[in-house]
Amino acid sequence: MLTRVPHRWPVGRFWRSVTRPRQQVVPAGCTNFSQREGPGTGADTSLFVPLTVKPDNDPRDIGAELSGSLNRNKVLSVLNMFYKQKQIQKLAATNGLDARLFHKAFISFRKWVMESKTLSADFHVVLNDICLQAGHVDDIFPYFMQHAKQIFPMLDCMEDLRKVSDLRHPANWYQEARKIHRKIIFHSGPTNSGKTYHAIQHFLKARSAVYCGPLKLLAHEIFERSNNNGIVCDLVTGEERCFGHPEGHVSPHIACTIEMCNVNQPCEVAVIDEIQMIRDWARGWAWTRALLGVCAEEVHVCGEAAAINLVTELMITTGEEVEVLKYDRLSPIKVLNEPVETLDRLRPGDCIVCFNKNDIYAISRQIESKGMECAVIYGSLPPGAKLSQAKKFNDPEDPCKILVATDAIGMGLNLSIRRMIFNSITKPFVNEKGEKEVDYISTSQALQIAGRAGRFSSAFNHGEVTTMYRPDLLHLKEILSKPVEEIEVAGLHPTAEQIEIFAYHLPQSTLSNLMDIFVNLAQVDAPINRKQPFLCTSFLKFARQYSRNEPLTFSWLCRLVSWPVSSPHNIRDLAHLEAVHDVCDLYLWFSYRFPDMFIDPEPVRIIQKRLDEIVQEGVKRITRLIHATDTSAGLQIRGTMEMDQLQGRKAMEEQLATKKTYPHSKKSSSWDRPESDTTILQTVPSSLTEQLMAKGLLTPAMLKQLQKEWTGLKETSGGDLAPYTDHKVAANPHTKNWSNNETEKNAGKGTQWDSNEWERVTDEGRDLPNADEEGNGETKPINDAEVEDEWRKEDAECTYSQPTGPIREPSV
Repeated sequence: MLTRVPHRWPVGRFWRSVTRPRQQVVPAGCTNFSQREGPGTGADTSLFVPLTVKPDNDPRDIGAELSGSLNRNKVLSVLNMFYKQKQIQKLAATNGLDARLFHKAFISFRKWVMESKTLSADFHVVLNDICLQAGHVDDIFPYFMQHAKQIFPMLDCMEDLRKVSDLRHPANWYQEARKIHRKIIFHSGPTNSGKTYHAIQHFLKARSAVYCGPLKLLAHEIFERSNNNGIVCDLVTGEERCFGHPEGHVSPHIACTIEMCNVNQPCEVAVIDEIQMIRDWARGWAWTRALLGVCAEEVHVCGEAAAINLVTELMITTGEEVEVLKYDRLSPIKVLNEPVETLDRLRPGDCIVCFNKNDIYAISRQIESKGMECAVIYGSLPPGAKLSQAKKFNDPEDPCKILVATDAIGMGLNLSIRRMIFNSITKPFVNEKGEKEVDYISTSQALQIAGRAGRFSSAFNHGEVTTMYRPDLLHLKEILSKPVEEIEVAGLHPTAEQIEIFAYHLPQSTLSNLMDIFVNLAQVDAPINRKQPFLCTSFLKFARQYSRNEPLTFSWLCRLVSWPVSSPHNIRDLAHLEAVHDVCDLYLWFSYRFPDMFIDPEPVRIIQKRLDEIVQEGVKRITRLIHATDTSAGLQIRGTMEMDQLQGRKAMEEQLATKKTYPHSKKSSSWDRPESDTTILQTVPSSLTEQLMAKGLLTPAMLKQLQKEWTGLKETSGGDLAPYTDHKVAANPHTKNWSNNETEKNAGKGTQWDSNEWERVTDEGRDLPNADEEGNGETKPINDAEVEDEWRKEDAECTYSQPTGPIREPSV
């Protein structure tokens, strides 16, 4: 029998889907507020930071006039005796001071007493009596607690904080939704089963409706489809507001990203897409919030069957029932028994999926070297560039018949794919602790990607799935044969009102301390990829400008990003333009939240559109950019060698060019797997240096390690690699000059960046390694202190990058 007892117990940022006896379990770090008795309850109060209380220096010492002066040594002995009393510690615990807080409070109390020139008359008399053995040490306790509440003001409002931080019943946070009895309909099915299509039909037929999707591309697709069908619809994302009505009136239909869902706006129908993402540790809270809080008479939830039990249990807490509609795949899909193994066996309609952007560059270049055209899609591309490449691939009249992409194609794009080819089945990801790991893709991810093949209504009536390499094919079949694991957790996030109430009760606490108390539950919502150094640096400069109360103008942003920009000449330039596009996204995101400081959204939107066009042109020429990158890097290296070394290298390259094999390959095909899992290197050993130098992953400090590798290649291949191993190679001109001492000090560190390298951040971010959300590259986390040092140097040296000509604001 079902009971109205929550089936999900909050642990950290998640609810656990395990039914267990009622117990008090609260998010880690919030346990401070749930403990009525400190010691013995396991409360972690390390996040409470004591305030500073200044010593009392009143020149009038009334206490001394009444009872005489105090002996400092005796007072210190009395205070230490007070601290050691077991009954005092128990009494403090009943007043909210656990062992940690009691110790901190006593240290502060003793320091305050010993440093104060005068004490209150009553406290002075009490201390004097105790020193004269006319009083008991326990008499100090009221004065101790008074001081403890001064440095820990939360002790006076623990009950209120306990209620505010109680995350056990998040359904009660959304009172507007609780006022109505909603009908929940779960559309369950695999990719390409039509589940979202049927939900959207209800969206289009309703008088008022909202669509909540995981991507801007999906929200934009619903926005266009609705308006094309004559149903006026608005688009709402973190960076963009588009009105369907020509005069800018608010429409009853809204397509938005999941984080922008308005839970206070009543409507007839709501569609929540890709509900399985509720388990995502970074964004899952947005699906939980929309599911529990959207104020709609009818809520259509679309996603995997693995989320059915989770949604059902969540709705038990609201007293609402769930109707489940199951769908089958509309077109068949088959896992092939043979891998592709070589690019010569590619056919029209093939899509090669990589989990590394460098793999995309290498594969696309080799495809076009064989006389075939290919489209390229990866996560950091601007939305316009993604749509342009998808249109190019889908167009039957276009000679482009091959697609090379990351798992960014898993949702949001309609692609005419016949055969899905996994270049790898391992993917780097960041766990809940922020640590980077590499593991096999999950069954859910594999099905999501494989399901894009043979899409219904495309040119192909069935889909095929295989891998590039034979060992991966066995693993892929095993992954696809496993049942999808049931989703047992849902993301949870406190509301802004909860944080505000905390700030009200703790006015002396810093914002960072309030966030710590809430265990990082207040996640950053701004569109920031922390692995992009230029974007993170720009964000910090936004914050510095804002803290000075100086408006962030269009001209200021142009100086920051060095606008106008030129067309990319190599891959590194293209990656930098993508980062500049993200900076514009960030500015627009802030412009909707702080319009009085981010005052020029329209000009920024215009240059962002122009950036999108420049990036699209760069992607179309991506093969030439890769070639230019390799050629440029090669010329930089050769320019530092003497003529006899150049002749030796030329002879060596001519010799290796006839082989066209990996040094460790067993076959002659250029697509045989090397010993490493990352198949991004070229066939000639010298290309390793060229590629790493071009992509910013290699510095002169790392050449010592490469010399050792080249020595190993010499022993393996028998080739003459002396020009590489016996002489110094010039530094990358994109980086600062390096001394021999620095080179020796940093030798053998591979592609890791040390602190000296990291401090060489420039405004353009051109001295930093590039990385994208697919996990490309090993980048060191941003260190705020080091970035601050960089700012101080910039302020002192005035080295901000300036555009070559005057700033010309585009007409709006």
